[in-house]
Amino acid sequence: MNHALNNDTIVALATPQGVGAIGVIRLSGPKAIDICNAVFGTKSLKKKDLNAVQSHTIHFGVIHDQDIIIDEVLVSLFKGPNSYTGEHTVEISCHGSPYIQQQIIQLFIKNGARLANQGEFTLRAFLNGKLDLSQAEAVADLIASNSATSHQIAMQQMRGGFSSKIKLLRQNLIDFASLIELELDFSEEDVEFADRSDLKNLVTSIQRIVQRLIDSFEVGNVIKNGIPVAIVGKPNAGKSTLLNTLLEEDKAIVSDIPGTTRDVIEDEMTIDGVLFRFIDTAGIRETTDIIESIGVEKAYEQIKLSSIAIYLFDVHEITPNELKLIVAEIEPHLHNSQLVLVANKIDKEDMEYTYREFAEFKDMMFISAKEQTGIDELKKHLVKLFDNSTVNVTETIVTNARHVEALRHTNSALIKVLEGLNQNVTGDFLAMDIRQALHHLGTITGEISSDDLLGNIFSRFCIGK
Repeated sequence: MNHALNNDTIVALATPQGVGAIGVIRLSGPKAIDICNAVFGTKSLKKKDLNAVQSHTIHFGVIHDQDIIIDEVLVSLFKGPNSYTGEHTVEISCHGSPYIQQQIIQLFIKNGARLANQGEFTLRAFLNGKLDLSQAEAVADLIASNSATSHQIAMQQMRGGFSSKIKLLRQNLIDFASLIELELDFSEEDVEFADRSDLKNLVTSIQRIVQRLIDSFEVGNVIKNGIPVAIVGKPNAGKSTLLNTLLEEDKAIVSDIPGTTRDVIEDEMTIDGVLFRFIDTAGIRETTDIIESIGVEKAYEQIKLSSIAIYLFDVHEITPNELKLIVAEIEPHLHNSQLVLVANKIDKEDMEYTYREFAEFKDMMFISAKEQTGIDELKKHLVKLFDNSTVNVTETIVTNARHVEALRHTNSALIKVLEGLNQNVTGDFLAMDIRQALHHLGTITGEISSDDLLGNIFSRFCIGK
């Protein structure tokens, strides 16, 4: 795909495929208004000239092919450069019949438009300077956001919060790089325009910020894809019942036979704006069943990969000392995850003595998965754990794997700059490493890009965006 600015006009359905109340068809390009003009008019088929009206206005009329009316529509007009793409853009709101939508799109193609490629509207916004590359990628994240938290981060990035931080870091480096480049021009006169101690302080400061952004990716990636919560425990502790209760649907098989769950069952739900990914695992116990033992191994793997591990147990079949031994057995498998002890089946008998018996375990949750007792308190506790363990979502958080890879390369280049400063290397070597750092920062916002990179990014978008 050639990503030079095109002079053609593109068209696509901007709303999802299928039957609905309305559909929106988007045209963008130099001939967008003229193409719409050719088929837009009043009910009596009198022409309406959209070139003669103001931008950012909406007009009622019909789309017609010769004397055949296809649909009554609303036409929204955005004259370039004051549009999403920076080009003339027309959006036609028609009835949500797939037949009507296709008839209108084919009519536009017949009059000179072509079908848009994936992400081509946003690509044009980038090429026309309406968005930088990281903001364009945030558009895709915004469309895919499935929780309040991931939505908030995507909005912050789309508005340029991340971009402005990267651009500031890059500008600071450019200012110093230009002084070092100036030194190279006067190399025979042995002068220093760039104070080395100031440069060292600047690079150290930038590296600290870059490292903080890299560290934020672990949190950002989890927010984007859902907080992984592993539900573990002995067979028949009620793990599958708890999963079904949390999800409010029968996702897992519930049986009185121990060891029924032999694989990992997974599903997602949003609690107070945070997406959680619950994973029901095989029961942890000594077993001679080969298939079940593989399931137990998978349970330990899921503990390592989770942000939160719920250890669920039948409160009537365990003593406090046994629980301590189990916790000691699980703890080596915890990576950065937090362990939550959840006592199940409190509906079976009077619990007053049991509560006293387990009083030494702080923050233990008492529930009945079957009777749905204590489930709301457990959900609130999970959200609290998430809030306590993550950075503020109003801060800049990296959620894109491409961005974090570029930041890691930037960090490596900055380390070389610091090593060079400590070893008093000449300006030409410092300039080389600073250029590398600038290059990698530039790939994030798109100051430096290639057709292959753009093709890979925008191919992930839907056709109409």
